[in-house]
Amino acid sequence: MEDLILTDYLVFAAAGIFVLGYLIINQVVLRMMLLIGTALYIWYYAIVDSTPLWPAIWASVATGTANIVGLMGLFYRRSAWAIPKEFRDIYPLFNSLPPGDFRKLMRATSRVARPDGYKLTAAGTNVSTLYYILEGEAHIEKPNGSFSVPQNNFVGEVAYLTGNAASGTAILSRESSVLEWDVNVLKRHAARDPRFRLALYALISVDLAGKVSRSVSTGSLED
Repeated sequence: MEDLILTDYLVFAAAGIFVLGYLIINQVVLRMMLLIGTALYIWYYAIVDSTPLWPAIWASVATGTANIVGLMGLFYRRSAWAIPKEFRDIYPLFNSLPPGDFRKLMRATSRVARPDGYKLTAAGTNVSTLYYILEGEAHIEKPNGSFSVPQNNFVGEVAYLTGNAASGTAILSRESSVLEWDVNVLKRHAARDPRFRLALYALISVDLAGKVSRSVSTGSLED
């Protein structure tokens, strides 16, 4: 067997890095490994023959560039720069979400002030808006009792998830600052964008978990 030369080592190294990259779940590390492998392949195509293999080089440059764009997108979604300025003050309430997922969720919402007595949901009617109380409180009336929903909670999330009518009437008990999502718009976003859907469901799951822990004393879940 002839002695291995530099080009052989380049091919083995590039192929090995690609294989290792495909075994890694972390998207950032995977893309970094593929980028290194692509660079090694470009080096190989440049020196394997007396004339560089330009078609292969340009093809590798194209795939490497696409990889870099995707990598920058991953870094952006995880950076504070992805958080919209108008929602940076409330991001700590949603910090279970990466900044990029938080940005997607906030792009579909309106941040508004609603007066005392404003009706959020009505028992027996379809829920057209999903609410999150930033500051304030809502009073819930159900056939089996009544209770209050403090700030930093969703209202209407059970009806949103199930598609059923609201099981109770929710009315703000004082002037409140709320986030509002149009349910139809939210569902369209969720259908088109799996990341958006997962981000929303993650938030609602945390909210429901807290409500379940309180349901022993209230006897039911809030709307």
